[in-house]
Amino acid sequence: MSKSEVVELPVLDAGAVVPCCPPITAGELSQADAERMAAMFKALSDPVRLRLFSRVASHPGGEACVCDISDVGVSQPTVSHHLKKLREAGLLTSERRGTWVYYQVAPSVLAAMSAMLDLRT
Repeated sequence: MSKSEVVELPVLDAGAVVPCCPPITAGELSQADAERMAAMFKALSDPVRLRLFSRVASHPGGEACVCDISDVGVSQPTVSHHLKKLREAGLLTSERRGTWVYYQVAPSVLAAMSAMLDLRT
């Protein structure tokens, strides 16, 4: 996987949860599934990225303006870099509105990541 490759997560209808990869207990992961999972978890392995992701995920209305989440102890260009990494991993989507960018957790990503780590299957 190249460093600039974007991991595509499924868009779900009617609230169904379709993980990007099979549960970890379902059997050995394919190379492609392992790369998808690694890209998502790698993006979240940085404390600043994890904080930004949690701020977006927990923000009222399910979306957050960059102006509301950027106070994480690093400069604004560094925040932009980390948000870009989260978008490239397929964890966030963004939309520019005027001078501000609004972020949302990609559709069903929390449920999909949880489902792939579900040990009950």
